[in-house]
Parts: sequence; structure tokens; C-alpha cells
Amino acid sequence: VAAPNCRKQNAILNLEEDICNLQTQKERLKKEHSQCSRSISQMKQKLNRGIFSRSRDDQGRSVNPCQYVIHRSSDGSVFIIPKHLVKSEQKQDNEKEQKQK
Repeated sequence: VAAPNCRKQNAILNLEEDICNLQTQKERLKKEHSQCSRSISQMKQKLNRGIFSRSRDDQGRSVNPCQYVIHRSSDGSVFIIPKHLVKSEQKQDNEKEQKQK
């Protein structure tokens, strides 16, 4: 009777240790994810500043990053387009998705 109980107790202790290790790993991965997200955000900002500082409109004026966004199409082409067009395009995409459901 004692041997099976001892094995169960050992199994429980091992599982508790596994849980502790997994929780530690989860926290480490959360921190790593957060750091990666911050790095990606910083790289995007740096890239946008670089692109917008070199971009000009039809009249040769600098493109205002507050009014325009960088858009990449599915074929890999990159465009600088007005923000209001992106918002209306996103609304249309969302409406299409809603209708399909």
C-alpha cells in the first residue's frame, strides 16, 4: 500500500515542479515577446521616418507622416497613401468579412 502511495506522491511533486518551471518559462517568454514588440515598433518608426523624410508629393513638398501611411500590397509593392483612404478601405474589408460570416 505504501509503495503506490509513494509513487503517486512523487508524481504529484514532479508535476508541481513542472508547473513551476512552465510558469517561469511563460513569464520569461512574455518579457521576451514584449521586448520584441518594442523593438519592432521602434524599427517601424525609424523606417517610417526615413521613408517619409525622403518622400515628396507631386509638387515636390515633403510628405506629412501625420496624413499618410506606408502600405504594402500583397504583391510586395509599397505605396504611400493618404490615411483617410486606408480607413475607408479597412471599413470596406470589414464589411465584406461581416457579410461573408
